[in-house]
Amino acid sequence: MNSKSIDFIVVGAGIVGLATAYKLQVKFPKSTIAVLEKEHEIGLHQTGRNSGVIHSGIYYKPGSFKAKNCNNGRKQLVNFAREHYIKHDVCGKIIVATKKNELSVLEKIYENGIQNRTEGIRFLNSEEIKTKEPFIEGIKAVFVPVAGIIDYVDVSKKFVELISIINPESKLITSCEVRDITSSKNNKILHTSQGDFQAKKVIFCAGLQSDRMAKIDNIELDMQIVGFRGDYFELTENAAHKIKNLVYPVPDPKFPFLGVHFTRMIKGGVECGPNAVFTFKREGYSKTDFDLKDTLQALGFKGTWKLFFKFWRKGIDEYKRAFSKKLFVNELAKMMPGISKDDVVVSRSGVRAQAIDSSGNMVDDFKIINHEGTIHVVNAPSPAATACLAIADEIIAKTIE
Repeated sequence: MNSKSIDFIVVGAGIVGLATAYKLQVKFPKSTIAVLEKEHEIGLHQTGRNSGVIHSGIYYKPGSFKAKNCNNGRKQLVNFAREHYIKHDVCGKIIVATKKNELSVLEKIYENGIQNRTEGIRFLNSEEIKTKEPFIEGIKAVFVPVAGIIDYVDVSKKFVELISIINPESKLITSCEVRDITSSKNNKILHTSQGDFQAKKVIFCAGLQSDRMAKIDNIELDMQIVGFRGDYFELTENAAHKIKNLVYPVPDPKFPFLGVHFTRMIKGGVECGPNAVFTFKREGYSKTDFDLKDTLQALGFKGTWKLFFKFWRKGIDEYKRAFSKKLFVNELAKMMPGISKDDVVVSRSGVRAQAIDSSGNMVDDFKIINHEGTIHVVNAPSPAATACLAIADEIIAKTIE
């Protein structure tokens, strides 16, 4: 591909970047699109290391960017999967309260769901919980029938395939790291590990590196990406029958993670997790991974320390569970009292890109910035994978303004 002829460049071949490139190609079939990915293949970070859940939109603040785009995106995603024969299952999930002091939060989640038009949600009593999930104990639950499971790497690969079919001149270019951005007349020039690329419109969907891409594009942010590693266990083959579909606890409303949960995976098995611990390497998936640059940047940001001070008890608990199988299982046992250490084995891990502002608040909503010929998705935490096609619509609307 001749760089001078590129109409659109998308930086980052995660699911949001590829959904955007796909939607652009559908809208402008004669335009050339280059998707630049720094890794040697797609799906090595958040796209391939999430829980694979099709989220319903029940949790999110009514009227928020998340709520609107999750609902819209979920419907688009399921229709896309059906149309292109991507394996998925709209199996439903339950959100389980195990203590009386969780009931008010559960009821708030239900009310959010009603306002967000989450179809079919209803309360379950303790007997109805057993009907859905025989090994789960709870006093009340919300059943969410529109939640489901899918493999987001499969979805991403289909986006790549369809882009190529619509316009063979458009390319996914891997092992291509963006190192600098300059301008020439009406074009943006990206200086990369594979030479220079230029286009009139550049869209950054860089995930864990999104704030760094914004910085080299001379955007001043009052926020920074901080990585939180999530570790998963998996039910053994002998224990996998204990979970039918998806089982979530009532989340801590002060903490924007959904808690340790059970997830049946679309390609087999049942995962348990994840926890959420600060990581000393943005793209580090081992408990001992460390990167000096990432650590200094995270700990040199005042918002990180303010966050730590706000949630120090929660942080300590999460770290304890990260290094103790017993404590991790104890957390699972709140919903499944019969579970034992022998029922679970260590599985994979992922890192979530979470934007934190200078006051130590986790930026809860999606954030997209339009800046002098570039678009930056600077915060796209869960449910960004579910909402990817709806987020793509929002990005394209900004691109053609």
